[in-house]
Amino acid sequence: MEYTERLTGYIASNDSYKNSDIIIIGVPMDYTVSYRPGSRSGPQQIRTVSYGIEEFSFYCQKDLRDYSFYDAGDISLPFGNVSQSLNIISKVAGQIIKDNKFPIYLGGEHLITWPIVNEYSNNYPELALLHFDAHADLRKDYLGEENSHATVIRKICEKIGGKNVYQFGIRSGDKEEFEYAKNNTNMYINEVLDPLKEIITKLKNRPVYITIDIDVVDPAFAPGTGTPEPGGCTSKEILDAVLLMKDLNVVGIDVVEVSPMNDHSDRTALLAAKLVREIILNYQK
Repeated sequence: MEYTERLTGYIASNDSYKNSDIIIIGVPMDYTVSYRPGSRSGPQQIRTVSYGIEEFSFYCQKDLRDYSFYDAGDISLPFGNVSQSLNIISKVAGQIIKDNKFPIYLGGEHLITWPIVNEYSNNYPELALLHFDAHADLRKDYLGEENSHATVIRKICEKIGGKNVYQFGIRSGDKEEFEYAKNNTNMYINEVLDPLKEIITKLKNRPVYITIDIDVVDPAFAPGTGTPEPGGCTSKEILDAVLLMKDLNVVGIDVVEVSPMNDHSDRTALLAAKLVREIILNYQK
C-alpha cells in the first residue's frame, strides 16, 4: 500500500493485500497528546505481543489461521506535522474504502479517528459513530488548537451530526463538554454494556464506525495509555462490547491510545491485541 511501511505483522496475517478482506493499518501519531506521549509505539507493540495470545478464540470457536487478513504495517507520517499527517491518513482511508476492504486501524492518539471518519462519512451518508472512551473529547479547541485528541469527537459531531454519535464509558471532561453532550450527542456516562445493548437494536441497518480509546478500560486493567482515568470498565466488559457489536453493519474500527512506554507489563497492548483478534474473527461478513 502507498504511504505504509511493514515491519512485524500481527499474528497469522498473510502477505496478500489483494486477497484479504480485512486490513490492519497502524497509525503511529501522538503529536497532540496533552499528558503522556508514547502511543505512536502502540501499533507495533500490539503486533509484537499478539504472538503471546492464541490464534484460536474460545469465545467464538474460530481460528485466525482459517482467515485471510493482511497487516499493511504503519502509515509513514511526517513527524510533528499534524495537518499533513491528517491528510495522509485521509488518503489511506480513502484507498481502503475504494478497495472495499474492512479496516482495523491501530493508534496512535485519538485524533487519527477524525480524518478516517471524515472519509467514511463522505461514502456512507447515514454513518453512525460508536465511541468508547473515558473522555468526552468534545472540546471546541484545546489551548487554542482545534486539531487535538481532545477535540476529535466534537469535529466528528460537526461533520455527521451529534445525534449520530453514541458515547459509552465517559467519565471525564470539562463542564462545557458535558453540556454540549446533553444537547447534541447520545452520551452514557460511566456505562458501556447496558446502553450498548439498547442502541444495537436501533442501528442494525445503518453503517457504523467504531472507535475504541483503550482508556475506556480502568487503568487497573489498561494502565498503558496517555491519559488514564480511574473508574472505567473491565477488560472483560470491553471484550463483551466488541462481541455484542459483531452483527452490526460495521464499516471500520479503530483501537487507539495504547502507550507501551507507560505499561511495562504489556497488559494494555495484550488487551488491544485480543480485541483485534475478536474483531477479525467476528466482523467478517
